[in-house]
Amino acid sequence: MNPAELAAVLLEIVRRAAAERGTDPDTIAPEDAALERPRNREHGDWASNAALKLGKRLGVPPREFAEQLVAALREVDGVAAADVAGPGFLNITLDAAAAGVLAERILEAGEAYGRGELYAGVRIDLEFVSANPTGPIHIGGTRWAAVGDSLARLFEAQGGEVTREYYFNDHGAQIDRFARSLLAAHLGEPAPEDGYGGSYILDIAARVEADYPGDLSALSRAEQQEVFRELGVTQMFGEIKASLHDFGVDFDVYFHENSLHESGAVERAVARLRELGHIYEADGATWLRTTEFGDDKDRVVIKSDGEPAYISGDLAYYLDKRERGFDRCLIMLGADHHGYVQRLMAMTAAFGDVPYVNHEILIGQLVNLVRGGEPMRMSKRAGTVVTMEDLVDAVGVDAARYALVRSSIDSNIDIDLDLLAKKTNDNPVFYVQYAQSRTRAVARNAATAGVERTGFDPALLVHETESELLGALAEFPRIVLQAAELREPHRVARYLEELAGSYHRWYGACRVIPLGDAPVEDVHRARLTLNDATGQVLRNGLALLGVSAPERM
Repeated sequence: MNPAELAAVLLEIVRRAAAERGTDPDTIAPEDAALERPRNREHGDWASNAALKLGKRLGVPPREFAEQLVAALREVDGVAAADVAGPGFLNITLDAAAAGVLAERILEAGEAYGRGELYAGVRIDLEFVSANPTGPIHIGGTRWAAVGDSLARLFEAQGGEVTREYYFNDHGAQIDRFARSLLAAHLGEPAPEDGYGGSYILDIAARVEADYPGDLSALSRAEQQEVFRELGVTQMFGEIKASLHDFGVDFDVYFHENSLHESGAVERAVARLRELGHIYEADGATWLRTTEFGDDKDRVVIKSDGEPAYISGDLAYYLDKRERGFDRCLIMLGADHHGYVQRLMAMTAAFGDVPYVNHEILIGQLVNLVRGGEPMRMSKRAGTVVTMEDLVDAVGVDAARYALVRSSIDSNIDIDLDLLAKKTNDNPVFYVQYAQSRTRAVARNAATAGVERTGFDPALLVHETESELLGALAEFPRIVLQAAELREPHRVARYLEELAGSYHRWYGACRVIPLGDAPVEDVHRARLTLNDATGQVLRNGLALLGVSAPERM
């Protein structure tokens, strides 16, 4: 009996008991009879607070209601024991066969185990990274690359139709500064005070010089700057794309900010909001009445000089996404954008959409790289910021992605490069990958010893470490669901570390291969099934994080 089956049985029991007490059973929602893993495994395989949640509503003392539910649970095939604890908690223990059959079901499902349908048929646009094309991706953008790609994988695992989108900021003052910096490097001049430094500027300038088919010296300074703007941004963005690809992140759409202003998208967005009655004119400017939707002040959309204000691009871009058919639009931004969320939600409401549903902003905190106990503050190439390449060069893609995903985006993180370079159990990514590769080694050795997955008898998986491991495996679908729903891929990483710990303890206590010349028994075959099921779940989890699952380590 898997967790979903047990949950369905408990819900049916609760609804039947509610009906007996005069309550419409359809008013009992699945979450009213939810299951959870007890912290102390001696209390059983599963626990529920259904009686505590529903007792008052049904007009019955929770413990009395719990006793009624327990009596029904004890009659269910596959339930070995059911008891009441405290004021009305339900503790449920499955018999060994009912619990052990999960191993076989995991292998039958394969890569599909853990997947669900939370977002089945939902079109999701996930915009992340979107670093300015004026330099290499810094460590903050690298965190978004890892987290964003993992979120996309989680949404897809829940049936979502996901588009990974990169907003290409090719409109504005930062591009002017970049072009002037490249031109200064070409002319051998100092970088502008507000420009960009680092050896990458020299590299890009040299490539522009090589790529330009004509004689740059024959052009005016303004014309040269335009050449460096066009070719330099192309070169820089090509580097960004290559870095992201090498990091395991590829985008479906690269959306150019300039296109919003050149295509009339801004004017169309303003016209739509005007039709809805949310645009007005004052002081020579065009305003959006965002205070009606929770913003602290109304926002200028078109300035008095006729130039579009910054928010105009946001209006046009959001409307463009919705017109492309996306049900949910998510944007991942750095901590310095925290004050921008409310005006974007007000904008969403002004279009008639639902804030935090049709449009959602995720804010991430800072990342610090630490080496030798000291923070890294400078990049060899970028000069002023630590970059994606700095991190990958130090620890590799797998360790970098895992380290950036395993903490909540709400918290600042310090990444210890020395720790991540170690091949020891202190290194979390090594710990998880090693557990997975160990399952592969056990399977290879079992094949050599003649142990096969035939005649699987789940009732033989009775050791306490087997019960612990099966319980951990049963949790995976719930973890994936929660990680997607709460936008918290770190839940998958932390789960994998716990699963790896359970597996290592089981490995030390239970043999898959007989000792010496002892014959192969059914228990060895059952354990091989459990071993292989654990490997499958570890691989499925690592895939959601974009981290490899090595055959050997």
